[in-house]
Amino acid sequence: MDETRRDRDTEGRARNARPRDGLGRPLPYGAPGVERQPEGVVRTPEETVREAQRLLDAGMPFHAHEVFEDAWKSGPVAERELWRGLAQLAVGLTHAARGNATGGARLLRRGAAALAEFAAIRPYGIGVDGLIGWAEELAGRVVVGAGPVDAAADAPCLRPPVR
Repeated sequence: MDETRRDRDTEGRARNARPRDGLGRPLPYGAPGVERQPEGVVRTPEETVREAQRLLDAGMPFHAHEVFEDAWKSGPVAERELWRGLAQLAVGLTHAARGNATGGARLLRRGAAALAEFAAIRPYGIGVDGLIGWAEELAGRVVVGAGPVDAAADAPCLRPPVR
């Protein structure tokens, strides 16, 4: 590949074709990487939550963020803040796992704030109140210098069991 030219998709839009690792970091051309999450997929809310949780459990929050981003862009206007907030939590976890404490904490807190209006209603069974607590706890932990977190071990549970 001629690295002086920009990668383009079939429509001519700029797209980075470099492989990526499980946290979405670009790898050198030709290196084995993790399969990318397809973009622009329209899923039901149930499918979105299920796929995002699968990716979070696998330690791939960057990819989960892309699933939430699809829902944010394709879903009803009234739910955009929900999906955007969840995407920010996933990106915050991504940054925290990469060792970027400042960016990780900032995005975790921003995502938690975006979700606040949904805390009492558990949309699609999502435990928003628990996610807000998780995000605040993780943000506090990463800013005190605990080092990178384990993306899989520290992944949130989107749908906690109903008591």
